[in-house]
Amino acid sequence: MMIEHVDAIVDMRRFVTLEQGGLPGNAAATLESLRNTDTVSGSDNAIRGDWCIDLDLPLAVPGQRVDYLFWSGESAFELRNQKTLRLVAKLMKKAGLSVAVLGGSELDTGDVARRLGDELLFQNLAERNLARLAELDFGQIVTIDPHVLHALGQEYRAFGGDLNVLHHTQLLNELIQSGQLDVAERLSLGTLTYHDPCYLGRYNGETDAPRALLGAITDDFVDMKRSGMDSRCCGWGGGAAFSDVPGERRIPDMRMGDVHEVSANLVAVACPNCMTMLDGVVQNETTVVDIVELVADAVGVA
Repeated sequence: MMIEHVDAIVDMRRFVTLEQGGLPGNAAATLESLRNTDTVSGSDNAIRGDWCIDLDLPLAVPGQRVDYLFWSGESAFELRNQKTLRLVAKLMKKAGLSVAVLGGSELDTGDVARRLGDELLFQNLAERNLARLAELDFGQIVTIDPHVLHALGQEYRAFGGDLNVLHHTQLLNELIQSGQLDVAERLSLGTLTYHDPCYLGRYNGETDAPRALLGAITDDFVDMKRSGMDSRCCGWGGGAAFSDVPGERRIPDMRMGDVHEVSANLVAVACPNCMTMLDGVVQNETTVVDIVELVADAVGVA
C-alpha cells in the first residue's frame, strides 16, 4: 500500500513526547543525557577521539583538505565497537587514503532524539553539526553506523546539508574491487550469514555492497530467509533499546532464531547497534562479528 508507517509513528511520538511528556522506559533519561552531554551514553564528549589516539589520525581543521572524514559516532565510547572503528581506520590507512576525524567537535547526529520524538533536540544537534562541517574541506564522510548514514545523508538535507556519506561496507568493497586493498587469503569460516541493518538495507537500499564484500573474501556465505529488503530488525531501532516495552518475544531472540535456521556458526553485522543487540543474546554455537573483522583477516591487517 506504500504507507510510510515509520514517518507516521515518528509524528505520533513527537506529539506524545513534546506535548504530553510521555516517554516509555529509559527514554527520558537517555534524552536528558543527550541534551546535557551531546552523547547518548552520557559520556564526556571531549574523549570522543581517544579510540584512535595511537593510530596517527589527524584532526580535521579548517583550510586543510582531506578526502574522507571518519565519523566515529557513539561507538567511540564503547569498547566492543571501538574495535570496528580501529580496523576500518587501519584499512583506510593501508589503502593510502587521506582521512581525518573530528574528535571532540563531533556531536551525536540526533538520530535517537528524532526516533523518540524530541524533534527540537534533533534539530539543535543537526544545526550545530552542520555549522561545524561547513568550516571543513572534505570529500566524503565515512561511518560504521547506518543510523549516522541516514541522519547525515538523508535527514540533514532538510537543514541545508548536502553531504556525501558512505557506509564502511561500501567503502571497503570499493577498495577491494579496485585493488587498493588486496585479499591475501580467502577465509574458511564454516557457515557464515549476514544480518542487514534496517537503516542500511530497507531505508537506504544498500544490500549489495556487504554481500559483494563477503563474496570477495570467502565462499562460505549463506543468506537467511529474512534478508535484504525483507530483513528482520535487531531490536535496537526506533529507540526500542531505550523504551523497555514488553512483548511476547524479544526481537533480537527472533533474529537469532533466523540465524539458527541456516545453521550459521558465524553471523556478520554492519552496524554497532546490531552488534550490541545480537551479541547480547548470542548462543554458544554462534559468534557475532562486524564484516570489517573478516575483511581485516583476509587482507592481513591485525
